[in-house]
Amino acid sequence: MTTIHTVSQPIAPIDIGSRLELLVDDYLIEQMRGGAALRLHQPTLREIVLLTDESWEGNACLYSSVSQDGARYRMYYGAQQYDVGEGVMTYPHPGFLCYAERADGIHWRKPALDQVEFKGSTQNNILPLVSDPADPGLIDDAHVAVFKDTNPRCPPDAAYKALARGKNPLCLYAFESADGIHFTRLRDQPILTQGYFDSLNLAFWDGVHGEYRAYIRDFDGGVPDGVRSILTATSQDFLHWTEPTWLLYPDAPTEQLYTNQIQAYARAPYIFIGFPMRYVDRGWTKQMDFLPDLALRQRRAAVSPRYGSAVTDGLFMSSRDGLTFKRWGEAFIRPGLRPQDNWIYGDNCVAWGVVETRSDLPGAPNELSLYATESYWRGQVMNVRRYSLRLDDFVSVQAPLSGGEFVSKPLLFAGEQLVMNFSTSAAGSIRVELQDALGQPLTGFTLADCPEIFGDSLEQIVRWRAGSGLGSLAGKPIRLRFVLKDADLYSIRFDT
Repeated sequence: MTTIHTVSQPIAPIDIGSRLELLVDDYLIEQMRGGAALRLHQPTLREIVLLTDESWEGNACLYSSVSQDGARYRMYYGAQQYDVGEGVMTYPHPGFLCYAERADGIHWRKPALDQVEFKGSTQNNILPLVSDPADPGLIDDAHVAVFKDTNPRCPPDAAYKALARGKNPLCLYAFESADGIHFTRLRDQPILTQGYFDSLNLAFWDGVHGEYRAYIRDFDGGVPDGVRSILTATSQDFLHWTEPTWLLYPDAPTEQLYTNQIQAYARAPYIFIGFPMRYVDRGWTKQMDFLPDLALRQRRAAVSPRYGSAVTDGLFMSSRDGLTFKRWGEAFIRPGLRPQDNWIYGDNCVAWGVVETRSDLPGAPNELSLYATESYWRGQVMNVRRYSLRLDDFVSVQAPLSGGEFVSKPLLFAGEQLVMNFSTSAAGSIRVELQDALGQPLTGFTLADCPEIFGDSLEQIVRWRAGSGLGSLAGKPIRLRFVLKDADLYSIRFDT
C-alpha cells in the first residue's frame, strides 16, 4: 500500500547535486515510521600493526596521526615511557615524535631516518622538530599532529604542516615541511594560546568552506575541576586564528572527552567525523577487582587514584558545520572481552585519520581502516591495532524484518540514476518510491513499481519497472521514500 506524505507548507529543498550523502544523521530525513532508526555501527577488530618496542618508544605512545599520501601511508606518533614505582612515576627518556610508513596501510615499518641521536646512534625513526636550540624544552614532541595541506594556495615548501604543544607557557606552535620529514617552525610566537592542550591538538584545510580548522583540548570550567572538552577555531593563513569556541552537542549528556580526532570524511568532505576518547572515572569500586591487570591498576592508583580507576573507550560523532556535532553515547570501540591489554585509562584512543585500504578477502572491495591503542602504560611496549569497516559504515538507517521506512525532505539532485550503499539479509529487502515535494507518489516510480532490492553492495542502482533513468526529474524537488526490511542503508547518491 502506498503511503502519501503531504505537507501544508512547501519546504525549501536541499540541493544535494550528485554528491555522496551519508546517513549519519537526520539531515535528509523528515519522517521515520515502524522500526526504522539510525543505528551506530562498530568496526571489526583486526591485527596489531605496530609494536612500540624500540628503546626510544615505550608504553605511552598515545597520540598518532595517520594519512594516505599518494601510494604511501604515513603515521606520526608520540613516543613516551612511563615507569610506575612505589607511589611515583618516572620517565626514562624524553618524549619523541616518531615516523612509520607502509604501502598498504596495514603492515607498517619504521625507517631509519638518521636525524636524532639516541643512546649514541641515529639509526632510529625519531623526527626532530626544529624549535629553539637555546630552549630544547620548548616543544612537547609527543603531542604533535601532522597533516598534508590540501589548500590549493599552499606553496610546495609548506606541503606538510604540524601543530605541536608548547610547554612553557602552554600553547600551540605551527611547523611546516616540504617532505613530511624535515620540519621548521613557521614563526617564533605560538599561534594559539587559549587551551590546556594536553592531548592531540589538530588542524587541517577545510576545502568545502575554504579555511583551516583547528580542534583543541581544554577544560570547560577550568583546571582541574572542569570537564575535558573540545574547542575549535578557524584561520585563513594558519597563523592568525579566530577566538576558540566550544563544540556543541545537542541532546548529548556532558561527558569527559579526552581527544577529538576530527577530520573531513574523504568520500564526503562536507561531513566532519570525529572519534573522541571518552574518559570515565567512577572512583575505585569493587568492580575494579574484576577487571584485567588488578595489580597494575593498584600500582597506578598509588601514584594518583584516577590512574587506577579511570577507563576509556572510543566514540563517534559527526557534523555538517564543524561546530555542532551529533555525538553518539554508545561506544564506537568498546574495551572488549580480552583478558589483558585493555580496560585501563588510555586504551582505545583512536588515531587521527581514517584511511581506505584493501580488504583481506580476495576480490572484496576496499574498506576503511582506523587504528587504536592497546596495552597503554603497562610493561615496556604498547600495541597499535587496526580496526576496519565497510565504506561509509559509521551509521545506517536500519529496520528489522518486521519493517520500517523513512521519507526524505525535499531534495534537488543532478544525474540520471539513484545509487545506494546497502546491506540486507537473505529475507530482507529495500524498496524506493519517488514523490513530489508535497509527498505525492510519482507515476512510474511508486513503491509498487520498485521490485524488492536485496543483497549487499556499495553501489547498487535502484530500478523501477520502467527502468532507472531519472534525468527528467533532475533539478526538480522530489522526496525519497525508503521501505526497509532487515536492512541497512548507509549512503546514497545520484549518478550519471
